[in-house]
Amino acid sequence: MAEQYDVIIVGSGAGGGTLAHRLAPSGKRVLILERGDWLPREAENWDAAAVFVDNRYVSKDQWFDGEGRPFQPQVHYFVGGATKFYGAALYRLRERDFTELKHHGGISPAWPITYDVMEPYYTQAEQLYQVHGARGEDPTDPPASAPYPYPPVSHEPRIQKLFDDMTAVGLHPFHAPCGVMLDESRPAFSACVRCATCDGFPCLVHAKSDADVIAVRPAIEHDNVTLVRNAVVRRLETDATGRTVTAVVAEVDGAEQRFGGDVVVLSAGAVNSARILLASASDRHPNGLANGSDQVGRNYVFHNSRAFLAVSTEKNDTRFQKTLGMNDYYFGDADFDYPMGNLQMVGKSSAPMYRGEKPLETLIAPTFALRDVAEHAVDFWLSVEDLPDPDNRVTLDADGNVVLSYEPNNTEPLEQLYKRVKKNLGRLGMHPHHLIPRSVYMKNDIPVAGCAHQAGTVRFGHDPATSVLDTDCKAHEVDNLYVVDTSFFPSIGAVNPALTAIANALRVGDHLLERLG
Repeated sequence: MAEQYDVIIVGSGAGGGTLAHRLAPSGKRVLILERGDWLPREAENWDAAAVFVDNRYVSKDQWFDGEGRPFQPQVHYFVGGATKFYGAALYRLRERDFTELKHHGGISPAWPITYDVMEPYYTQAEQLYQVHGARGEDPTDPPASAPYPYPPVSHEPRIQKLFDDMTAVGLHPFHAPCGVMLDESRPAFSACVRCATCDGFPCLVHAKSDADVIAVRPAIEHDNVTLVRNAVVRRLETDATGRTVTAVVAEVDGAEQRFGGDVVVLSAGAVNSARILLASASDRHPNGLANGSDQVGRNYVFHNSRAFLAVSTEKNDTRFQKTLGMNDYYFGDADFDYPMGNLQMVGKSSAPMYRGEKPLETLIAPTFALRDVAEHAVDFWLSVEDLPDPDNRVTLDADGNVVLSYEPNNTEPLEQLYKRVKKNLGRLGMHPHHLIPRSVYMKNDIPVAGCAHQAGTVRFGHDPATSVLDTDCKAHEVDNLYVVDTSFFPSIGAVNPALTAIANALRVGDHLLERLG
């Protein structure tokens, strides 16, 4: 007989970890099943070669693209999920992102809930994850019921100059919302030390607001919350009616175990939550659990993104670089009447990251020696919405392997945004002819491998014919099954999805507390 819990949560990242934190004080018996282990605290956490070149912490998973070609996805399986390596850029979706938007490449559908429903949970999420920021600098900022709980992270001199130069040419840069445990007024007591090894690295001193440190560790201090690590969930089983999940079947340290819960919540990431549902096909659910709509796995999105470095005319001594963002072109401009997207900084690049990057070696030389590039590099990230397409999807092959089929769409706005940024660089103290694509951040020549922002495979909606989940993120066809990772997104907007996942987990957590009584 499987041990019985009130709630089983599969996954401990932004969605699952936050949900556990919400439920923990209730006294309800909560089980978290995490396929990874604690991320080891070791010197390599902050070693650029170990993290970016040797892929020390990347999963050994092998997935296949739509042509059947194998690739290694850039996913990390640890307590805290993808947040262990994220840059802690914690943006709200814009208010209009919740409405239907006409893009150059098609339509971004409306969400079944409005921004107003999410707003109080965004505020709670910012408070829980200790977000630093400044309201009112970003002209696209949505309404907020409270200020950021912490002041914005200050710009270091080169980025402050960039901020000032952007302002001088009529742009509207802003302090990026950032989840770090930084106290600039009392540096001797600050957990965060403003290191250069934050974005893309795990935090050795546990000063990044990741789901492990902020949510899971406090949750398991409660006697009613249990964390089982190294637990790979293989499938969910239901009763004879197919309406109730009765068992979560997992491989724990290589041995099969079964767990029972009154409520089961998937939060394994957009690809793996879809994988679990598809692998749980039965007589009652022949196309996969909760998949009568044939929507499970479909509408995969992960942003059209471009990382590049500009070569500054003066040295860039910045250590903590991810403090600036710009949304001037988020919804378009006078010359391009469609949404474009977001510009932000990424973590400061360093020489070990450049190893083997041919664009750098060929485009920079002979003007700069490679060793000089890092001293002058200013690193940018462009993020543009890709649109849900039912043929961009997760399926399983005959052996149960993940197949991720994806054809890019809505790519013109990325080119338009890049063109506008490039046009301004000469006025911002950069060499306009030294703009170098950075494959290190995309991690792989196969675009689908860079799946940090994966979303959209188990979308929520009002209509069971076109969605998998209802507006509480409960499966239409299964009475005790929920999904709280980014797979519930009907569209992704153009900002980082983590805060929306966190806020939604808090929202669903309140619903579950009411349901459980």
